[in-house]
Amino acid sequence: MIRSLLIANRGEIACRIIRTARKLGVETVAVYSDADANALHVKMADNAVHIGPSPAAESYLRGETIIAAAKETGAEAIHPGYGFLSENADFAEAVIKAGLIWVGPKPDSIRAMGLKDAAKKLMQAAGVPTTPGYLGDDQSPQTLAKEAEKIGFPVLIKAVAGGGGKGMRKVNAPDEFADALASCQREAKASFGDDKVLLEKWITGPRHIEVQVFGDTHANTVHLFERDCTLQRRHQKVIEEAPAPGMDEATREAVCAAAVRAAEAVNYVGAGTVEFIADGSEGLRADRIWFMEMNTRLQVEHPVTEEITGVDLVEWQLRVASGEPLPKRQDELSINGWAMEARLYAENPETGFLPSTGTLEAFELSDVIRTDSGVTQGGEVSPFYDPMIAKLISTGETRGEAIDALASACDTVLTWPVRNNAGFLAGLLRRNEFREATVTTGFIGEHLDAVTTRPSPAPGTLATVARVLAEPVETTVPDTPWHRLPGFRLSAPADLETRLEVDGAGVTIDLGDTSTDTHALLQPVSDGHVLVEAGWAYAVSLPRTRTAGAADAVSDGAVRAPMPGKVVSVAVKDGAQVASGDKLMVIEAMKMEHTLTAPMDGKVTGLTAQAGAQVAEGVKLMEIVGVEGS
Repeated sequence: MIRSLLIANRGEIACRIIRTARKLGVETVAVYSDADANALHVKMADNAVHIGPSPAAESYLRGETIIAAAKETGAEAIHPGYGFLSENADFAEAVIKAGLIWVGPKPDSIRAMGLKDAAKKLMQAAGVPTTPGYLGDDQSPQTLAKEAEKIGFPVLIKAVAGGGGKGMRKVNAPDEFADALASCQREAKASFGDDKVLLEKWITGPRHIEVQVFGDTHANTVHLFERDCTLQRRHQKVIEEAPAPGMDEATREAVCAAAVRAAEAVNYVGAGTVEFIADGSEGLRADRIWFMEMNTRLQVEHPVTEEITGVDLVEWQLRVASGEPLPKRQDELSINGWAMEARLYAENPETGFLPSTGTLEAFELSDVIRTDSGVTQGGEVSPFYDPMIAKLISTGETRGEAIDALASACDTVLTWPVRNNAGFLAGLLRRNEFREATVTTGFIGEHLDAVTTRPSPAPGTLATVARVLAEPVETTVPDTPWHRLPGFRLSAPADLETRLEVDGAGVTIDLGDTSTDTHALLQPVSDGHVLVEAGWAYAVSLPRTRTAGAADAVSDGAVRAPMPGKVVSVAVKDGAQVASGDKLMVIEAMKMEHTLTAPMDGKVTGLTAQAGAQVAEGVKLMEIVGVEGS
């Protein structure tokens, strides 16, 4: 067994690997950037090495620096986690040439599957069904547009070196193609250093099915069954589960066998995932499921496979990298129960999922289910990396039990003042379409307003909060920072009213003859209290006297940066006439592009932003001045 391991990653996955390494008696080395100097993974590891400034390109993506850190600390092996350098064949090769153990597949296997167009050709030769599309070398916009017309709209543009939804766009009509292609290529170049794309036919009723595979150096390859990752937003997975609902044994056998053939075709070693797109319009059928790509690494959603099989996949990775055979044969693996995972992100669904950053003054996750996280209370959510805060993983004997447990866990998530998507997740889990397993990969986009609209807190909950704030309830633990309100029952005299400020708006609460049960959470913070109900957070307080001039601000046409990031492109010039909704510029933050649009008809003035510039959250980028008579 490997004795010492450097983890070339950060956050949740670094912490996850450290936990298994500690269980096996393997010493760990963390690496960290300036932004991560006080991060949880640094504190958990036995040793830690600083590798550079905060931007990933100057730290976590510098392979030679990471290898030097391994040499410096005497680490025997490097585990790349996922993201960053995990699927970089040149880095894997450099690790091996440096005399270190690479915890991952062979560099040749990574290369074979790393470019989606070449991988699809390889899969066709191996008898694995693939989706129709364009895999050509001619990358001129004219040729790609013509090929898209041949395939027939809608089409999907995908970065050949991509992953995680980066460099991917659905295009519905020819007049949308040029802009979507340019955006894909920019995003692909920034994320993977390669702007080449392929085209695929958009599948009707698409479901995302993937199979966990594992190989060793003794010519053994197994699968650990399938996962369903259909619920996605902008091609990024939101909720994953195992097994896939509606998968019969014959279809499971066919899809999993195809995944094993795919792995064997590239002499695969270690953990990998073969991803398929299914036309679920008539249910899951083996003849309507096609290969999309192979991820040559551990997946974010690997915990659901661990929960239904009882296998620690990181332990398997370390054992295989140490030269041991797979711990189990195919006939020793089975599915037990159901598991489900939700990705908790630092983002605000109400503002188009814009990233949210800052210090976690308050941080609370469920202690009833498994939670894999890389942050703690008092920690920082940085603008430099992926905005994932944690993964929430539930289990149950049935799918319904797993859904209920996960929804309940989402209900009381608190990350303040950093915003999160817990209410959005809880609402999705309770949608009839999800419970009945009739969603497609486009479900969130098709119901965006419904699933991102924050409900008002229940009147009974507000009545409870009003009484708690006005007359604090005694607790058996007087120094606790929490006021929990589960099952709290309130009875008050008739005609009694009070007033609350909820997110800055005054709300009159009638406490007369009130009797209610509530399962909300109330947390005191530095500037008041935060109420969490059904996953959504609300700033609440008793009314305060307004000072002169403290009227609520109104829109003045100012266009400000909604988050810290890099200006990718500017679509207008000073003096330009724009209409409400027109594209103004594109800002990149947390590896995703965000388009800013005109808030009103008018003329652009005071333009300060330039392509390539870094901007801080809230900085004024330009102003739209209303045109007289408009």
